[in-house]
Amino acid sequence: MIPALQPGDRIAIISTARKITTPELEPAIRSFESWGLDVVLGQTIDASYNQFAGDDALRLQDFQKMLDDETIKAIVCARGGYGTTRIMDQVDFSKFKKQPKWVIGFSDVTTIHSHIHNLGIETIHAIMPVLFGREGTIESVETLRKVLFGENINYSSAPHAFNRTGTAKGQLVGGNLSMLHTLTGTKSDINTEGKILFLEDLDEYLYHIDRMMVHLNRSGKLSNLAGLIVGDMSDMRDNAIPFGKTAYEIIMEHTGKYNYPVCYNFPVGHEPLNLALLCGRKAVLEISESGVELRYI
Repeated sequence: MIPALQPGDRIAIISTARKITTPELEPAIRSFESWGLDVVLGQTIDASYNQFAGDDALRLQDFQKMLDDETIKAIVCARGGYGTTRIMDQVDFSKFKKQPKWVIGFSDVTTIHSHIHNLGIETIHAIMPVLFGREGTIESVETLRKVLFGENINYSSAPHAFNRTGTAKGQLVGGNLSMLHTLTGTKSDINTEGKILFLEDLDEYLYHIDRMMVHLNRSGKLSNLAGLIVGDMSDMRDNAIPFGKTAYEIIMEHTGKYNYPVCYNFPVGHEPLNLALLCGRKAVLEISESGVELRYI
């Protein structure tokens, strides 16, 4: 179990993917400091190599440094985009395994969540610093604070017409659908059997969603789940000739033959309300006609 943060702890902000500047981080830095934390900015902040926060070598070096630094109690990924998969196979987690610390982020950071899950260590899927201070994100930031400081937290969401009722128990895993699809067959690929999987995505063509769900199904990722949480499928796109189904309808089609409980429109993903989830923590998912409850055990 990773220790909860305490006032005075040092946390690092780095970027393993797209570039970002210090001014963009100021709302997040103010928030972290108001929690009593000491913020350290990595070398990738303000670095630039085309769209990346520095070249692969710099991003790897920055992530490795913060993993190995025993004074750093949490690593917060500044933003997503693309680039994390380019460095994952070169990261040395040997010191991290001996002294784990929180790693936080979502979207492209799904790569890190999945890789670390295979080490048997928990991570936090949550809002990232680039989004702090934006309209509607106050609750998302507060859920991250509660998780980091070890406060008990349970979530509920409204019923949805596509929900399949029931109760599921298992480790919570998942993240960005596109990234989970990309990780298939790599060292960062996760075993979903007996687990509660959550999915979200952004800016994808509907036929891409279908293709990825077909692939997850064919590769066995959907057949033996304890339960499924479908988060936001934001800014979906379509072709001139419509695909004919929404993202939720596509997911419902590919999971319809299974019996595990499924909920839709859970507040996780690329929307202002993005609840902090503990990846790797055992949880109970209860889906009824009146709504959805998610709690950790």
